Amino acid sequence: MKKPIAFLAALISFSAVVYAQDVNKIHKKAILIDTHDDVLSRQIKSGYDLAKEQPEYDFDLVKAKRGGLDAQVFSIWCDEKGDYSNAIREIDSLYALLNRHPKQIELATTAVDLRKIVSQNKLAALIGVEGGHMIDDDLSKLDELARRGMIYLTLTWNNSTKWATSAADERGGKLEKQSLGLSDFGKKVVNRLNELGVLVDLSHVGERTFFDAINLSTKPVILSHSCVHSINPIPRNVTDEQILAVGKNKGLISVNFFNAFVDPKHEEAFKAFLNKYKDEYTALRKENAAGAKKELIRRHYDEFEKIQPSIDLLVDHIDHIVKLIGVDHVGIGADYDGATSYPKGLNNVADYPKLTEVLIKRGYSEKDIHKIYGENFLRVLKASKGR
Repeated sequence: MKKPIAFLAALISFSAVVYAQDVNKIHKKAILIDTHDDVLSRQIKSGYDLAKEQPEYDFDLVKAKRGGLDAQVFSIWCDEKGDYSNAIREIDSLYALLNRHPKQIELATTAVDLRKIVSQNKLAALIGVEGGHMIDDDLSKLDELARRGMIYLTLTWNNSTKWATSAADERGGKLEKQSLGLSDFGKKVVNRLNELGVLVDLSHVGERTFFDAINLSTKPVILSHSCVHSINPIPRNVTDEQILAVGKNKGLISVNFFNAFVDPKHEEAFKAFLNKYKDEYTALRKENAAGAKKELIRRHYDEFEKIQPSIDLLVDHIDHIVKLIGVDHVGIGADYDGATSYPKGLNNVADYPKLTEVLIKRGYSEKDIHKIYGENFLRVLKASKGR
């Protein structure tokens, strides 16, 4: 009996090695593009060099290389109190990173640029501006952001502008019905983005704004970091009707990794976690309000891990979009460095191979994975830019 058992164990071990090699091969061959990371708005305060490994951040060039990340769209973000000057400052900080490390990272504004940079074994850096409030209701400032490399503009963040209403405000019932959607100026913004070859990003926007914009746009739109409303019905996630409209538009939905977007049970479980350590959390907020939740998670990770959703639940969101409109319209927009936590095992950009493994187990082909990871985004970027 020992020989058959030993043979079976050896066969299982051999199969595991072959499978791991297949996962690694598929992962390395793909052009992996993440359409949304918020590290710049954090880095600009700390001054940390993103070319070095930074334990506090989900993205740095060391982790990116380890995770097989080929291109990163850096989110230019500030809250509703910020403006155009904040956007310029963050773009300048990215330029400074590019100038310090030209052998590791280079700016891309077109699909052609991106492929060339990746072929040189460098990370392609792209710029996405998250929030229309940063154009200060001024089309000339929109033009300048495009000149400086902006490849998409998210029409709103959580706050509405004078010309576009957000999901937080529309679904929160904070606005009068007659004021929902795009104003005449908002329509000029969408038209100008089309003329400039800048993608219209409809993550964060309200349904009325979404349909006003997608019906107006002459080019494919993108949702840079969103999940599925029918799986987790929160204001920021997109409905089946919206998903179908993106398919008709030939656009792209990049799936967000934030646990609160992925898992309908997570928010209540996380509230209970915060409440259990209420005094400690309050003290942490006094030291660093922005980083208090992440620090509390770090201190009590063994317990937090019990309420983390699995990567499989994240892939359920991908599956849903694929079933509705096909694999040509799904991408990855993890929201690293902008969200509090992510599915178990996907803690930062170094962990992307774990997602590849789950996608393969779910039956996605190598071609499908390559589309999800980058080819779909390259298609919409090319359609927007013309190259």
